[in-house]
Amino acid sequence: MPAIALWLLWLLLLVAAARPVWIGEPVELPNSGRDLMMAVDISGSMLTADMQIGRSLVPRVDAVRQVGAQFISQRSGDRLGLILFGTNAYVQSPLSFDTATVQRFLSEAQIGFAGKDTAIGDAIGLAVKRLKERPAESRVLILLTDGQDTASSVKPLDAAKLAAKLGIRIYTIGIGADSLTVSGPLGFGSRQVNPSAELDEAGLTEIARLTGGEYFRARNPQELDNIYRVLDELEPVEQETTLYRPRQALGYVPLLGALLLSFLLALWQCQSFFAGRGADNLVNQPEGR
Repeated sequence: MPAIALWLLWLLLLVAAARPVWIGEPVELPNSGRDLMMAVDISGSMLTADMQIGRSLVPRVDAVRQVGAQFISQRSGDRLGLILFGTNAYVQSPLSFDTATVQRFLSEAQIGFAGKDTAIGDAIGLAVKRLKERPAESRVLILLTDGQDTASSVKPLDAAKLAAKLGIRIYTIGIGADSLTVSGPLGFGSRQVNPSAELDEAGLTEIARLTGGEYFRARNPQELDNIYRVLDELEPVEQETTLYRPRQALGYVPLLGALLLSFLLALWQCQSFFAGRGADNLVNQPEGR
């Protein structure tokens, strides 16, 4: 029996090393939708608290997280990607049908991760790089910012012209209130300021015009939500049907069997050892008088 158990243990370990996988029935992914790349500004100015939610003023980035997450959750059937940019631009999430992950990445975006400045041109260039291999009819970039380009190695209009040549439509969104009441010097009195004075509306409008998109202005979360509703009505395009087979690793099953068998073998060895010791004690015990 121990020899058989050892052979079985070896076979179980061999099966586990082969990494068995259960493959389910094929699942057809949505065959219509768009490739939407979102480029979101997370520069220092996005901390400006001029977005009215309820009775409170919250930072712009909070409004973008809240409304943007709702927009992403409705993108069923679309491939969605996320670019975050400040001084630098980087892909936080590549194009994927996994919109829940993209939504989580946007919700976790923190000011300062990409620097305090604004690189609009670099964000557009990075989006072009990611979208250029996709079908021309489905290339869409949604760019949201509250300022003007201050850090790009590529001029925004040059990047927009390249996007236009490749058939990539860019919808630009300028976020930030037009008026904000702030306290006067030493806390006396108050005055009205324009917290969006640095917003380059002319540049964002031209970027959208060059690529066949549209420029939108979001002065509060309600307007931002309405903009996303308009973008939500973009006509879907047909894409190739993709079949996906769910997979589940099963290597843990033979490993558990091997562990259980090892425990039983160890228990058997212990019993044999103590049984042998008991027999030796009986044999070596001196005869009574």
